[in-house]
Amino acid sequence: MLHGNHSCMKGHETASYISCFIHLWEEWIGLGNLEDYLSYLDYLVWVFTPLAVVFILPFFIVLFLYLSILFLHVYKRKNELKEAYSNNLWDCARKTLATLWDGHATIWHGYEIHGLEKIPDQGPALIVYYHGAIPIDYYYFLANVIIQKGRTCHSVADHMLFKIPGFKLLLEVFSVMHGPQEECVRALQNGHLLGISPGGVREALFSDETYPLLWGKRRGFAQVAIDSKVPIIPMFTQNVREGFRSLGTLRFYKWVYERFRLPIAPVYGGFPVKFRTYLGDPIPYDPNVTASELAEKTQQAVQYLIDRHQKIPGNVLRALLERFPRRHKEE
Repeated sequence: MLHGNHSCMKGHETASYISCFIHLWEEWIGLGNLEDYLSYLDYLVWVFTPLAVVFILPFFIVLFLYLSILFLHVYKRKNELKEAYSNNLWDCARKTLATLWDGHATIWHGYEIHGLEKIPDQGPALIVYYHGAIPIDYYYFLANVIIQKGRTCHSVADHMLFKIPGFKLLLEVFSVMHGPQEECVRALQNGHLLGISPGGVREALFSDETYPLLWGKRRGFAQVAIDSKVPIIPMFTQNVREGFRSLGTLRFYKWVYERFRLPIAPVYGGFPVKFRTYLGDPIPYDPNVTASELAEKTQQAVQYLIDRHQKIPGNVLRALLERFPRRHKEE
């Protein structure tokens, strides 16, 4: 053994040093034959590289197809965009972004909206909706209101959203407010649409595939509607919990939120499930109804939309299959 090590150290060729090093490494890590192991790895790479290329390349093709479809979707709206450019700067920006979001909704979720005619062409209304883990369905709704109604719907958002770096301009352009009742009443009295989710962050994080409404005793939105003398329009999006889901049902995340008001529960998904937004019949202003009664009536209206349009519990696979149209047999 000493003679072997002595010969190795006296070798003058680089190959000898490498061979010696490999031999010592084999003994150190306990491999009988490192060269055979490396050869096996080379073989695996040789076999699986073509398979990886075969599976990866179609994704690039699909990506290019989606980009092409998105371009065509924007091009389809070119006349509306030209009209927008003749107005002020932010009208143009809103309409352009609305077109892009509508394209994303159409491509990724086959998005449909039912009952948009219940949104008034002029005048105020309060839209009350169920809050998904990520309210991307509400973004799609806002885009459709801009495109089809030519209106901007003001929105109430949690104060945490205003602390995200870089969001200030976006929130200003799309008229998003923190939600003091006086500011909400002012927006409605000025003739604007206003969207609010009474469940808010709590509903986003802690609701689940059974779609419970987590409104607690919140009555502020109802008082806003009464003070503004405006109707309330209930709204719900089918499969919104199948698009994105939250781990907020775990005790740890609930404890952190209740203790520190930190919404740290992870959200996962982004599944291309079918989205259908349904707007219910407007609840008219009634001076004889209290805020508590109106809140209860609104909650029942949203629950009715859930019961009618959502299969409980929600299922991601079923929601994905709903992207494919079915042929109904003639009776």
